Amino acid sequence: MGRGAAAGALLVALVVLGAPPGAGAELSKVFLYMGTHECYFINGTEKVRFVQRYIYNGETYVVFESDVGVHVGFTPYGEKFAREMNSDPKWMEEQRTTVDWYCRDNYEVVRPFTVERRVPPSVSISLVPPSSSQPGPGHLLFSVMDFYPAAIQVRWFQGQ
Repeated sequence: MGRGAAAGALLVALVVLGAPPGAGAELSKVFLYMGTHECYFINGTEKVRFVQRYIYNGETYVVFESDVGVHVGFTPYGEKFAREMNSDPKWMEEQRTTVDWYCRDNYEVVRPFTVERRVPPSVSISLVPPSSSQPGPGHLLFSVMDFYPAAIQVRWFQGQ
């Protein structure tokens, strides 16, 4: 059997057996598996909460919260997965101490970029002329943008 015939036979076998498409071919679905690790700090490191989420195709199926102390499943598979993880004492000890060795230990590293971050606002005032649909005097448009933290107070003093 020559090279061409062997390649043809292989191609037919792959098509008949239902082999997945080759490089460059469109896939029918894309699956996403991801996990998140979140640390919530209140008064510095006085009160710290760790949350770990397991997500498949945009659906959270298991969550571990340090305040709760166990994994909680949100889908049938997630419930089974949570039971398996909760039954492993070594794993659970590691999970319960994550709030200390992951969150508290990294607080000083992330603090300059999170807690101490300050970005002054960009302020602009524009005159919006009256339009045919809204006759009368024009309006002032006051914009405050691109600042951090988000909680600011804006005051407008008339006649100042």
